[in-house]
Amino acid sequence: MERQILVTYPESLAFSLKMGNREFENEMKTISVVKLYEMGKISSGKAAELLKVTRLAFLNLLSLYNVSFYHSTKEELKDDFANA
Repeated sequence: MERQILVTYPESLAFSLKMGNREFENEMKTISVVKLYEMGKISSGKAAELLKVTRLAFLNLLSLYNVSFYHSTKEELKDDFANA
């Protein structure tokens, strides 16, 4: 089951960032997921799933937000080595 979060923001915010409303909404979702990953609340695999991208694409995306992917959990590192 999926749930939805409603965030109210002034239209001028997206405009001031030179983004359309849809682009701004996607950016907010991405930033939220990246932050959850950075805080260690979700795995990179879960983050990729939420953003509907591959895990590699998510890890590459982290550099746009100055977030390191080196804080992976032991389980993630084991999976990485097993899949290498």
